[in-house]
Amino acid sequence: MTATLMYLRHDLPHSVLGLLFGLGCAFARLRPLVHRDLGVPDTWFEVLLRLGRTPGHRLRMTDLAEAVSFSSGGFTRLADRMAKEGLIRRDPDPADRRAAIAALTDKGTEALDRAMTAHVSHLRSHITGPLSPRDRRHLERILRTLRDANE
Repeated sequence: MTATLMYLRHDLPHSVLGLLFGLGCAFARLRPLVHRDLGVPDTWFEVLLRLGRTPGHRLRMTDLAEAVSFSSGGFTRLADRMAKEGLIRRDPDPADRRAAIAALTDKGTEALDRAMTAHVSHLRSHITGPLSPRDRRHLERILRTLRDANE
């Protein structure tokens, strides 16, 4: 075996990257389940989830677009479709007349609650179930550290 192959085989960053890629593939297999459970695209679920986790269930449209990794124009179209379905509403931002606030509606809250029940079940089955409580705490700490280091 060449030195390069030995390095790739035993180098920690490559091992971690491979494991993260494998876990990303597992999450990709879970995404269609979100669509099935909620009955709307998974991007809508992400918007509902972000709003549901935010105090007051309201976020500036630009902040929400950034949080779900959308361009402002793409997010505006997405928000328009979600508002048409009654899941969110767009309110004027009292602090900035040019900006808008996305707010979770009662219908959006109900949809999120239904989806979360199934989603949490899938996460427990496929992601956290195989881990001990101690391992879950360690994994959460490590993932937060990696997220914060890369923001």
